[in-house]
Amino acid sequence: MYKNSFKSFLLIGLILFLAACGKTGEASSGKGENGDWPEEIAIVQMPNEDNPNSPTLHTQLREHIAEEVGIDVVEYQGGSYAVGIEAMASGNIDVMLASPMSYYQAQKKAGAELLVTPQADDIPEYYTSFITQGDNDDINSIEDLEGKNFAFVNAASSSGYLYPKGTLVQELDLDPALIEQSGYFFENVTFTESHPNSLMGVAMGDFDAAAVVNGQIDQMLEAADLNPDDIKIIGRTQSIPDASYIIRGDMPEDLKQAIEDAFVSFEDEEYFAALHQTPNARFYPTENNYYEETIEMLETINALEGAE
Repeated sequence: MYKNSFKSFLLIGLILFLAACGKTGEASSGKGENGDWPEEIAIVQMPNEDNPNSPTLHTQLREHIAEEVGIDVVEYQGGSYAVGIEAMASGNIDVMLASPMSYYQAQKKAGAELLVTPQADDIPEYYTSFITQGDNDDINSIEDLEGKNFAFVNAASSSGYLYPKGTLVQELDLDPALIEQSGYFFENVTFTESHPNSLMGVAMGDFDAAAVVNGQIDQMLEAADLNPDDIKIIGRTQSIPDASYIIRGDMPEDLKQAIEDAFVSFEDEEYFAALHQTPNARFYPTENNYYEETIEMLETINALEGAE
Protein backbone atom coordinates (compact mmCIF):
# COMPACT_ATOMS: atom_id res chain seq x y z
CA MET A 1 0.00 0.00 0.00
CA TYR A 2 1.03 3.58 -0.54
CA LYS A 3 -0.26 5.04 2.69
CA ASN A 4 3.20 5.87 4.02
CA SER A 5 3.70 8.00 0.94
CA PHE A 6 1.59 10.71 2.57
CA LYS A 7 4.77 11.87 4.29
CA SER A 8 7.22 14.16 2.51
CA PHE A 9 10.35 12.93 0.75
CA LEU A 10 12.77 14.70 -1.59
CA LEU A 11 11.57 14.53 -5.17
CA ILE A 12 15.09 14.21 -6.56
CA GLY A 13 14.22 12.52 -9.86
CA LEU A 14 11.49 14.99 -10.69
CA ILE A 15 13.57 18.00 -9.70
CA LEU A 16 16.38 16.84 -11.98
CA PHE A 17 13.87 16.20 -14.73
CA LEU A 18 12.35 19.65 -14.46
CA ALA A 19 15.78 21.25 -14.37
CA ALA A 20 16.85 19.42 -17.51
CA CYS A 21 13.86 19.95 -19.74
CA GLY A 22 10.24 20.93 -20.08
CA LYS A 23 7.48 18.93 -21.69
CA THR A 24 5.23 21.86 -22.40
CA GLY A 25 5.05 22.49 -26.11
CA GLU A 26 6.88 19.33 -27.12
CA ALA A 27 6.36 17.80 -30.53
CA SER A 28 3.31 15.69 -31.29
CA SER A 29 3.68 11.99 -31.94
CA GLY A 30 1.03 12.17 -34.64
CA LYS A 31 -1.01 9.54 -32.81
CA GLY A 32 -4.58 9.87 -31.62
CA GLU A 33 -7.82 10.85 -33.32
CA ASN A 34 -6.51 14.32 -34.08
CA GLY A 35 -2.82 13.45 -34.27
CA ASP A 36 -2.21 15.48 -31.13
CA TRP A 37 -0.76 12.96 -28.71
CA PRO A 38 2.64 13.93 -27.26
CA GLU A 39 5.73 11.90 -28.08
CA GLU A 40 5.86 10.69 -24.48
CA ILE A 41 4.00 10.86 -21.20
CA ALA A 42 5.58 11.26 -17.77
CA ILE A 43 4.42 9.39 -14.67
CA VAL A 44 5.55 10.12 -11.13
CA GLN A 45 5.42 7.30 -8.59
CA MET A 46 5.78 7.65 -4.85
CA PRO A 47 8.13 5.67 -2.58
CA ASN A 48 6.69 2.59 -0.91
CA GLU A 49 8.35 2.15 2.48
CA ASP A 50 6.86 -1.33 2.82
CA ASN A 51 8.51 -2.60 -0.37
CA PRO A 52 11.97 -1.38 -1.40
CA ASN A 53 11.60 -3.25 -4.72
CA SER A 54 8.72 -1.03 -5.83
CA PRO A 55 10.79 0.83 -8.49
CA THR A 56 11.53 -2.47 -10.25
CA LEU A 57 7.89 -3.47 -10.10
CA HIS A 58 6.82 -0.07 -11.41
CA THR A 59 9.02 -0.70 -14.44
CA GLN A 60 6.71 -3.56 -15.38
CA LEU A 61 3.73 -1.23 -15.17
CA ARG A 62 5.48 1.49 -17.17
CA GLU A 63 6.44 -0.92 -19.95
CA HIS A 64 2.90 -2.25 -20.10
CA ILE A 65 1.41 1.24 -20.41
CA ALA A 66 3.91 2.19 -23.11
CA GLU A 67 3.07 -0.92 -25.12
CA GLU A 68 -0.68 -0.52 -24.76
CA VAL A 69 -0.80 3.21 -25.48
CA GLY A 70 1.85 3.08 -28.20
CA ILE A 71 4.01 6.00 -27.09
CA ASP A 72 7.01 6.31 -24.78
CA VAL A 73 6.44 6.51 -21.03
CA VAL A 74 9.03 8.01 -18.71
CA GLU A 75 8.81 7.42 -14.98
CA TYR A 76 10.19 9.28 -11.98
CA GLN A 77 10.31 8.28 -8.34
CA GLY A 78 8.85 11.15 -6.39
CA GLY A 79 7.73 11.93 -2.90
CA SER A 80 6.89 15.63 -2.53
CA TYR A 81 3.32 16.09 -3.60
CA ALA A 82 3.77 19.87 -3.68
CA VAL A 83 6.51 19.65 -6.32
CA GLY A 84 4.54 17.10 -8.31
CA ILE A 85 1.45 19.30 -8.33
CA GLU A 86 3.40 22.31 -9.58
CA ALA A 87 5.00 20.13 -12.27
CA MET A 88 1.59 18.92 -13.38
CA ALA A 89 0.25 22.47 -13.43
CA SER A 90 3.12 23.51 -15.71
CA GLY A 91 2.56 20.54 -18.02
CA ASN A 92 5.81 18.78 -17.12
CA ILE A 93 4.19 15.61 -15.81
CA ASP A 94 1.01 13.91 -16.91
CA VAL A 95 0.15 11.23 -14.35
CA MET A 96 0.99 10.94 -10.66
CA LEU A 97 0.00 8.94 -7.62
CA ALA A 98 -1.91 11.22 -5.28
CA SER A 99 -3.29 11.36 -1.77
CA PRO A 100 -6.73 12.91 -1.18
CA MET A 101 -5.26 16.29 -0.24
CA SER A 102 -2.80 16.32 -3.13
CA TYR A 103 -5.61 15.41 -5.54
CA TYR A 104 -7.66 18.32 -4.19
CA GLN A 105 -4.72 20.68 -4.70
CA ALA A 106 -3.91 19.28 -8.15
CA GLN A 107 -7.53 19.59 -9.21
CA LYS A 108 -7.55 23.24 -8.20
CA LYS A 109 -4.13 24.14 -9.60
CA ALA A 110 -3.78 21.81 -12.58
CA GLY A 111 -7.30 20.73 -13.47
CA ALA A 112 -6.32 17.18 -12.53
CA GLU A 113 -8.81 14.35 -12.86
CA LEU A 114 -9.05 11.05 -11.01
CA LEU A 115 -7.83 8.17 -13.16
CA VAL A 116 -7.56 4.72 -11.53
CA THR A 117 -7.34 3.18 -8.05
CA PRO A 118 -6.18 -0.30 -6.99
CA GLN A 119 -9.13 -2.29 -5.67
CA ALA A 120 -9.89 -5.83 -4.50
CA ASP A 121 -12.30 -7.44 -2.09
CA ASP A 122 -9.42 -8.74 0.02
CA ILE A 123 -7.31 -5.58 0.26
CA PRO A 124 -6.98 -5.06 4.04
CA GLU A 125 -9.02 -2.21 5.44
CA TYR A 126 -6.85 0.74 6.35
CA TYR A 127 -7.65 2.96 9.32
CA THR A 128 -6.10 4.46 12.45
CA SER A 129 -6.65 3.15 15.97
CA PHE A 130 -6.63 5.20 19.15
CA ILE A 131 -4.64 3.22 21.71
CA THR A 132 -3.71 3.43 25.38
CA GLN A 133 -1.88 1.15 27.82
CA GLY A 134 -3.50 -2.21 28.27
CA ASP A 135 -3.90 -1.77 32.04
CA ASN A 136 -5.13 1.83 31.94
CA ASP A 137 -8.62 1.64 33.44
CA ASP A 138 -9.12 5.42 33.20
CA ILE A 139 -9.16 5.55 29.38
CA ASN A 140 -11.78 3.48 27.62
CA SER A 141 -12.98 5.79 24.84
CA ILE A 142 -11.76 8.86 22.98
CA GLU A 143 -13.88 10.99 25.33
CA ASP A 144 -11.59 9.83 28.15
CA LEU A 145 -8.58 11.36 26.40
CA GLU A 146 -9.40 14.80 27.79
CA GLY A 147 -6.59 16.01 30.02
CA LYS A 148 -4.23 13.24 28.93
CA ASN A 149 -0.85 13.25 27.15
CA PHE A 150 -1.40 12.27 23.52
CA ALA A 151 0.85 11.45 20.56
CA PHE A 152 0.33 12.06 16.84
CA VAL A 153 2.90 10.97 14.24
CA ASN A 154 3.59 14.15 12.25
CA ALA A 155 1.60 16.89 10.61
CA ALA A 156 2.10 15.47 7.10
CA SER A 157 0.81 12.00 7.99
CA SER A 158 -2.69 11.13 6.88
CA SER A 159 -3.07 8.11 9.14
CA GLY A 160 -0.95 9.49 11.97
CA TYR A 161 -2.46 12.97 12.15
CA LEU A 162 -5.11 14.15 9.68
CA TYR A 163 -7.59 11.31 10.11
CA PRO A 164 -7.31 10.98 13.90
CA LYS A 165 -7.53 14.74 14.28
CA GLY A 166 -10.60 14.75 12.05
CA THR A 167 -12.21 12.02 14.13
CA LEU A 168 -11.57 13.91 17.37
CA VAL A 169 -12.91 17.18 15.93
CA GLN A 170 -16.01 15.61 14.40
CA GLU A 171 -16.96 13.26 17.25
CA LEU A 172 -16.08 15.50 20.19
CA ASP A 173 -16.90 18.88 18.60
CA LEU A 174 -13.42 20.25 19.24
CA ASP A 175 -11.87 23.37 17.75
CA PRO A 176 -9.39 22.22 15.06
CA ALA A 177 -7.28 25.33 15.58
CA LEU A 178 -6.74 24.54 19.26
CA ILE A 179 -6.53 20.76 19.47
CA GLU A 180 -2.70 20.66 19.51
CA GLN A 181 -2.44 23.33 22.20
CA SER A 182 -1.55 22.05 25.65
CA GLY A 183 -4.38 22.48 28.11
CA TYR A 184 -7.18 22.85 25.56
CA PHE A 185 -8.31 19.20 25.33
CA PHE A 186 -5.08 17.28 25.84
CA GLU A 187 -2.70 18.05 28.65
CA ASN A 188 0.18 17.80 26.17
CA VAL A 189 0.57 16.80 22.52
CA THR A 190 3.66 15.04 21.14
CA PHE A 191 4.65 14.37 17.53
CA THR A 192 6.70 11.16 17.48
CA GLU A 193 7.62 11.10 13.74
CA SER A 194 6.71 7.42 13.26
CA HIS A 195 3.95 4.93 14.03
CA PRO A 196 6.35 2.52 15.80
CA ASN A 197 7.52 5.36 18.04
CA SER A 198 3.93 6.18 18.95
CA LEU A 199 3.05 2.56 19.56
CA MET A 200 6.05 1.80 21.75
CA GLY A 201 5.71 5.13 23.54
CA VAL A 202 2.25 4.10 24.70
CA ALA A 203 3.35 0.58 25.61
CA MET A 204 6.23 1.98 27.69
CA GLY A 205 4.12 4.69 29.33
CA ASP A 206 5.85 7.70 27.75
CA PHE A 207 2.40 9.14 27.00
CA ASP A 208 -1.13 8.08 27.79
CA ALA A 209 -2.48 7.46 24.32
CA ALA A 210 -1.70 7.76 20.63
CA ALA A 211 -3.08 7.42 17.11
CA VAL A 212 -1.47 4.45 15.33
CA VAL A 213 -2.33 2.92 11.97
CA ASN A 214 -3.88 -0.53 12.37
CA GLY A 215 -1.38 -2.24 10.07
CA GLN A 216 1.53 -1.18 12.27
CA ILE A 217 -0.12 -2.74 15.30
CA ASP A 218 -0.70 -5.99 13.41
CA GLN A 219 2.89 -6.08 12.14
CA MET A 220 4.43 -5.60 15.57
CA LEU A 221 2.15 -8.17 17.15
CA GLU A 222 3.00 -10.70 14.45
CA ALA A 223 6.72 -10.03 14.88
CA ALA A 224 6.37 -10.45 18.65
CA ASP A 225 7.76 -6.93 19.11
CA LEU A 226 4.66 -6.09 21.11
CA ASN A 227 2.73 -7.98 23.75
CA PRO A 228 -1.05 -7.91 23.14
CA ASP A 229 -1.56 -6.96 26.79
CA ASP A 230 0.63 -3.86 26.43
CA ILE A 231 -2.05 -1.82 24.68
CA LYS A 232 -5.79 -1.61 24.20
CA ILE A 233 -7.77 0.01 21.40
CA ILE A 234 -10.32 2.61 22.47
CA GLY A 235 -11.53 3.91 19.11
CA ARG A 236 -10.75 4.22 15.41
CA THR A 237 -11.06 6.53 12.43
CA GLN A 238 -13.12 5.98 9.31
CA SER A 239 -11.50 3.85 6.61
CA ILE A 240 -8.72 5.66 4.78
CA PRO A 241 -8.92 5.40 0.98
CA ASP A 242 -5.91 4.25 -0.98
CA ALA A 243 -3.94 6.68 -3.11
CA SER A 244 -5.20 7.10 -6.67
CA TYR A 245 -3.51 7.93 -9.93
CA ILE A 246 -4.56 11.30 -11.30
CA ILE A 247 -4.08 12.74 -14.78
CA ARG A 248 -3.78 16.20 -16.31
CA GLY A 249 -7.23 17.32 -17.35
CA ASP A 250 -6.05 19.17 -20.48
CA MET A 251 -4.66 16.08 -22.19
CA PRO A 252 -6.48 14.78 -25.30
CA GLU A 253 -9.58 12.86 -24.27
CA ASP A 254 -8.72 9.83 -26.37
CA LEU A 255 -5.24 9.71 -24.80
CA LYS A 256 -6.69 9.90 -21.28
CA GLN A 257 -8.96 6.99 -22.15
CA ALA A 258 -6.08 5.01 -23.64
CA ILE A 259 -3.99 5.50 -20.48
CA GLU A 260 -6.91 4.47 -18.28
CA ASP A 261 -7.47 1.36 -20.40
CA ALA A 262 -3.78 0.49 -20.14
CA PHE A 263 -3.87 0.65 -16.34
CA VAL A 264 -7.05 -1.41 -16.20
CA SER A 265 -5.60 -4.12 -18.45
CA PHE A 266 -2.49 -4.55 -16.26
CA GLU A 267 -2.78 -7.93 -14.52
CA ASP A 268 0.66 -8.68 -13.05
CA GLU A 269 -0.13 -10.60 -9.86
CA GLU A 270 3.43 -10.18 -8.51
CA TYR A 271 3.02 -6.42 -8.72
CA PHE A 272 -0.31 -6.33 -6.92
CA ALA A 273 0.73 -8.84 -4.27
CA ALA A 274 3.85 -6.83 -3.44
CA LEU A 275 2.40 -3.33 -3.56
CA HIS A 276 -1.24 -3.86 -2.63
CA GLN A 277 -1.02 -6.93 -0.41
CA THR A 278 -3.09 -9.21 -2.63
CA PRO A 279 -2.56 -10.70 -6.10
CA ASN A 280 -6.28 -10.21 -6.73
CA ALA A 281 -6.08 -6.41 -6.85
CA ARG A 282 -6.48 -4.61 -10.15
CA PHE A 283 -6.73 -0.99 -11.29
CA TYR A 284 -10.27 0.31 -11.76
CA PRO A 285 -11.50 3.68 -13.03
CA THR A 286 -11.89 6.00 -10.05
CA GLU A 287 -15.35 7.34 -9.29
CA ASN A 288 -15.59 11.12 -9.09
CA ASN A 289 -16.80 10.98 -5.47
CA TYR A 290 -14.05 8.61 -4.32
CA TYR A 291 -12.45 11.19 -2.01
CA GLU A 292 -15.65 13.03 -1.09
CA GLU A 293 -15.80 11.95 2.58
CA THR A 294 -12.10 12.55 2.99
CA ILE A 295 -12.32 16.05 1.52
CA GLU A 296 -15.20 16.83 3.89
CA MET A 297 -13.10 15.63 6.83
CA LEU A 298 -10.13 17.73 5.71
CA GLU A 299 -12.40 20.76 5.44
CA THR A 300 -13.63 20.12 8.99
CA ILE A 301 -10.10 20.45 10.38
CA ASN A 302 -9.23 23.40 8.12
CA ALA A 303 -6.54 21.34 6.38
CA LEU A 304 -7.51 22.68 2.96
CA GLU A 305 -7.12 26.36 3.79
CA GLY A 306 -4.70 27.90 1.33
CA ALA A 307 -4.63 24.71 -0.74
CA GLU A 308 -6.21 26.26 -3.82
